Amino acid sequence: MAYFFIPKRFFLLVFALLCGCDLLAQMPTDSLASKADKLFAEWNGPDRPGVAVGVVHGGKLIYAKGFGNADVETGAPITPETIFHVASISKEFTAYAIVLLAQDGKLSIDDDIHTYLPEVPDFGQKITIRHLIHHTSGLRDQWALLSMAGWGLSDVITKEHIFNLVRRQKELNFSPGAEFLYCNTGYTLLAEIVARVGKQPFREWMQQRVFGPLGMTNTLFYDDDERIVKGRAYSFHKDNYSKGYKKSILSFSNAGATSLFTTVTDLSLWINNFKNPVVGNAATMTQMLERGRLTKGDTIPYAFALSHATHKGLAYYGHGGSDAGFRSYIGYFPKEDYGFIVLSNQAESNPSARALEMADIYLGPYQKKSRDVPPPPNASTPDNKPIPIVAADYGGRYYSPELETIYSIRQRGDALELVHVHHGNVLLKNAGKDHFETGWWFMSSVDIVRDTKNAVIGLRVSNGRVRNLWFKRLPDGFDDGKPPVAGK
Repeated sequence: MAYFFIPKRFFLLVFALLCGCDLLAQMPTDSLASKADKLFAEWNGPDRPGVAVGVVHGGKLIYAKGFGNADVETGAPITPETIFHVASISKEFTAYAIVLLAQDGKLSIDDDIHTYLPEVPDFGQKITIRHLIHHTSGLRDQWALLSMAGWGLSDVITKEHIFNLVRRQKELNFSPGAEFLYCNTGYTLLAEIVARVGKQPFREWMQQRVFGPLGMTNTLFYDDDERIVKGRAYSFHKDNYSKGYKKSILSFSNAGATSLFTTVTDLSLWINNFKNPVVGNAATMTQMLERGRLTKGDTIPYAFALSHATHKGLAYYGHGGSDAGFRSYIGYFPKEDYGFIVLSNQAESNPSARALEMADIYLGPYQKKSRDVPPPPNASTPDNKPIPIVAADYGGRYYSPELETIYSIRQRGDALELVHVHHGNVLLKNAGKDHFETGWWFMSSVDIVRDTKNAVIGLRVSNGRVRNLWFKRLPDGFDDGKPPVAGK
C-alpha cells in the first residue's frame, strides 16, 4: 500500500475555506503594505510627478500613500488628500446621477434624448439615454472631432463649444444600438440631461445629491478652468530631450465625460458606497452593473460606466481615465470586497496595470493560476511608402461643414502631405487605391471620394472614434502651398 504525505498547512487551508474565514485578514498587513510600497518606490525621487494609491476593504481605507510630487515646479508632495483630475472615472458619477433621477421617477433610461436635448440633430433614428450610457449611440466622439477641427487640450473647451459641434453633425458612426464605440460626447450630453431635469447646474446637483451626502469633501466637477483649487495636482509628461519633465496643460471647462476632481480618500467612500449605499440603494447598484446589450442581442462588458472584467479568475469592475498627463484607475472586486485606487499625474504611468498588481499583492490567495495567452499574430500591414504624384488629382483644399475647418492636400517632393493651419503637416502614406494613412491619431485614415466622372470631389476621414467624416473639395484647384485658412 502506498502512503502519501499531506502537509498540515493543506488541512488548515481547507478548514479556513470551509469556515468562511478571510484568509487575508490573517496575513500581516505590514507585509502587504511593504510590498505595495515597493511597487511604487520608483516615484519617490525628487523633481518628478507621481501617484496616489489606496486599498479599500471592509469599509475602510486600509492602505493610502502618495509618491512623488503633485507639482514638480513647487515640489509639493502627493498625499492621499491630493486632488487629481481623474478624467473618465467621472463617467461613473454621471451614470449614477442618471440612475438616481430614474429612481426619482423624473426620467426613464429608455427615453429618447430629444425629450431633454431637442438641439441634438435628428439623425432619423431614436437615440436613448441608455445608448449614451453604454456608448452605443453612434454619435461621434467630441475629443476626436475637436482635434480634427484644430483644437488642443491646452485650449479652453466649454460645454457650449461641444454642443455647437454636436449641432453641426450630419451623420452617425453607426445605427444606435448596433455597436459599442467609446464616445465621450454621450456623457457630456448625460450631464446636461441631469442639469435640465434636476433644474440646477450639473456641478451643484452632484454636490448636493452625491458628494455632500457621501462626505466627499475634496471632490467636485471642475467646469471652470479659471477656478482655484487648493491642494490639486498638475500633470506632466517626460521630455525626451532633457530627460526631465514638461507640463501637460489641460484647460477643460466642461463636465460629465471628464473633469471630476477628487482624492484617494474620497474615492474610498465612493467604493464603499458600492457595497453599502449611503446615496442610492441596492437597486441603484444593480442598475449600475447592468451590461449593455446590442440590437442583435450581444451583451457588452460595459455597464453604467463600470466595465466588467476578470483578473486571474476573480471578477471585478471599474473604470480608468486619461487626459493630458493625468492617468487614473479604480477597480472593485465585489466578492472579496477589495477596491484599488491609483491616481497619477504622469502621462507615462499605467494605473490600470498597477491596480491589478496591487490586487495580486492583496488577493493572491484567492487567485487562480493562469497561463498567459500569446498575442495573436500581427495582421498584414499595408505598403506605407509615400505615394508619388502622377497628376494633380488630389491637390486642393477640403472643407468640413461639421467641423467648420479646412485641410489641404499638396505636393511635397514626390509625395503628398496633408496640411492644417493649427496642426501643421503630415505625409499621406499609400494604403490602397485612393486610401491613405497619416501619423495623426485624430485623422488616421483618409479616403478619396470621386464622382461618376472619376473626378475627386471630397474626402471621407476617420479615426478610432469618428467614421467617414465628410470634407468637400473646394473649387480652387491645386493648393499653392499657402497655409489654409481655418477657424475653430
